Amino acid sequence: MPNSSTTMFLPTRLRFFSALLGALMLLSGCVTQPTKAPLQKEAVFYPRAPDAPRVQHLATFASARDLETAKESGGLKDFLLGEEKVEDALVRPYGVAMSDSKIYVADSRGPGLAVFDLKTRKFSLMSGSGAGRMQRPINVAIDADDTKYVTDTARNQVLVYDKGDRYLAAYGGKDEFKPVDVAIAGDRLYVVDIEHHEVQVLDKRSGKLQFKFGKSDVDKEKSLHQPTNLAVGRDGDIYVVETGNFRVARFTPEGKFVRHYGEAGQAPGQFARPKGIAMDRSGRMYVSDAAFQNVQIFDGQGRVLMAFGQPGGDLPGLNLPAGVAIDYDNVALFRSLADPKFSIEHLILVVSQFGPNQVDVFGFGKMAGVDYPQDEKLESKPVP
Repeated sequence: MPNSSTTMFLPTRLRFFSALLGALMLLSGCVTQPTKAPLQKEAVFYPRAPDAPRVQHLATFASARDLETAKESGGLKDFLLGEEKVEDALVRPYGVAMSDSKIYVADSRGPGLAVFDLKTRKFSLMSGSGAGRMQRPINVAIDADDTKYVTDTARNQVLVYDKGDRYLAAYGGKDEFKPVDVAIAGDRLYVVDIEHHEVQVLDKRSGKLQFKFGKSDVDKEKSLHQPTNLAVGRDGDIYVVETGNFRVARFTPEGKFVRHYGEAGQAPGQFARPKGIAMDRSGRMYVSDAAFQNVQIFDGQGRVLMAFGQPGGDLPGLNLPAGVAIDYDNVALFRSLADPKFSIEHLILVVSQFGPNQVDVFGFGKMAGVDYPQDEKLESKPVP
């Protein structure tokens, strides 16, 4: 896989001992006017220089503390005493979506949707109540009217909540499906059923089953095996990650098989443990791989263009990456975090399931004054 830029963040252990030393100096009276010196860091870009940068790491969100500014932070005392509450941090995240300046993370151990409000800088947990209480949420999709559809693998239902996060309905009865992901297209919900190895298509307003696809009695090669995530392309086609088959399967909106992308392997363009998937407006496909610890970007023909992210505990290391989401509407919230010369086209949100349990936000764009000879690959391509 392509090498990635080296992070310049100080190791966590070094930060801890630096803070501890500062505390001891304060207690001994050696320092009368403590100052807060923020950690310095260098921008992390992909691909690695000397290639022209296309993706920059911008921010990470794992707890309420990540929403605080340096001025608002509790400082050294809170750090040493550990005053942050457990419920104010992610536990076992998987899926992610963004809407109206808020990042929604499906946290199966929350359980609920962890909400990072970037405007109010507040963290909350949307768990539902009564008939709408979540038990093991895995993924979330948000409609244009801010209706939220959450797949819950303990309830084996798709739970529906309105703009105000009020519970509306639950789709799916006993033994109907085991939903692990959901995507919205017009009046339809495309729901991944990992237990029956298929995609169920529901009416998004009533939850009524319209049809199913993903199984073929004629050609087993065209049948899904352990589908986990899906996304809707700009062409309306449905792209389904088959973790069990190490590939992505593409279908028309009516469920007709089109083609496969990728295969088992460790070379660029191949998969070992594919999970999340997202599509951008130019027809590019983003697929996370929990074995490679990165996200690969493909063009409309399935050719791998580049990869970003890498193993590691420090930012922007990924640890079993899962959910991936693309967002165009909230770019302005992150512009100040980007290199002044780097113009962001859209955001890429990636969830790590373990380790720091973080949601990393990347920006896809271009650096001013840089020649981009690879643009014939990374720019919009006609989709077959």
